[in-house]
Amino acid sequence: MSFRSVFVAITISGGLLLAALLINHARPPSDTSQPLPELVRATGRCAQCHREETPAVVHQFERSEHSRANITCYDCHQPGDGQESYDHFNFRLAREVTSLNCRGCHRTEYEQFARSRHALPAWAAVSGSSGMSPEHVAFGERHHPGAVDRPPNPLARREGAAATETGCLGCHAIGRPNRDGSIGSCTECHSRHSTSIALAREPRTCGQCHMGPDHAQVEIYTESKHGALYEAQRSSLNMSAEPKRLTTADMPIPTCATCHLSGLDGLRVTHDTTERLSYWLFAPVSERRPGYSRAQAEMQDTCLRCHASSNVEHFYQEAEAVLAATNEYVREGRALIADLRNEGLLTPDPFDEPIEFLYFDFWHYFGRTAKHGAFMGGADFVQWHGNYELLLSLTELKGMAAELRDSRADH
Repeated sequence: MSFRSVFVAITISGGLLLAALLINHARPPSDTSQPLPELVRATGRCAQCHREETPAVVHQFERSEHSRANITCYDCHQPGDGQESYDHFNFRLAREVTSLNCRGCHRTEYEQFARSRHALPAWAAVSGSSGMSPEHVAFGERHHPGAVDRPPNPLARREGAAATETGCLGCHAIGRPNRDGSIGSCTECHSRHSTSIALAREPRTCGQCHMGPDHAQVEIYTESKHGALYEAQRSSLNMSAEPKRLTTADMPIPTCATCHLSGLDGLRVTHDTTERLSYWLFAPVSERRPGYSRAQAEMQDTCLRCHASSNVEHFYQEAEAVLAATNEYVREGRALIADLRNEGLLTPDPFDEPIEFLYFDFWHYFGRTAKHGAFMGGADFVQWHGNYELLLSLTELKGMAAELRDSRADH
């Protein structure tokens, strides 16, 4: 190579280097100081501090599928469109990581979740449309008419803000309307840093919220044959199997996710927990949901992975018989309360008289329990926690109604 060629090459390289320096000088420090992806992982720059400040977070992330797939901390924590952000050691981070950040890679799952009743209807069941943008309300009402554009729950108002925030919204915030326009929180089921499929399949994960006297699903599951088999054979299950490739060899025993979400042996995966539900079991009087036939067929397709069609048909016949009988109990109690209001013996305000609390327990606790027990194989919840309590409460309601009428007659 001639001296002239070397001189030209050095001159060009110098010019390019000078141009790069001038361009980078005009860029903000939060841009130029971002480390390479391999330094953002929990084994690099982020971990330099977080191994000291929040060590468990680092260990959780290092064991996650995200880490094994070379997803970095910054991939999830960088601000998305519409998110508030702040500077943090030369990083520009989202002030609040929401489902918007998950949606970047998991759009289908996000869209399925957003139209489910785990989303805006769950939030609205406590807070009404408070905190929602007009776009949130319009989206929610399109999928769940009347369940989103509504006032706050009157019982929550009576209990007060402290109980509502820490109690009710401890579960119902799974469907919160986020300020960036997104809906809900994926981490309620998958956790923030382990982002675990196995965790989302655990019955106790669902049981953090689906428990207690008003929706005793985890207790019913634990009592059921499914729950007994799970406890006995948990160690043999492949809880981390890839959802779209899940087989009955991986999960020969169902958990909540198997029946309500999973794509077992080629069935379609969904994050819309509504899709396989055929009745409004949470309502005082349970009627068929829109799309009843399709929803029931999809749930029964899951049942048929393990059970004969005759067994599945018989199970549904028995469950629907319990539902019909429970509806009759509740209709009788509801008519009694309506008559007392029409007679002027109850005030228009909710939850200010003892009989209103008894009626609420009657349908909201015992009616729901009987129906859920029937559809989940929990005999004791159909009977002693359900129908016995329904009969007792209805008898007490009739006695209290008679006392109110006698009291008016005495005056």
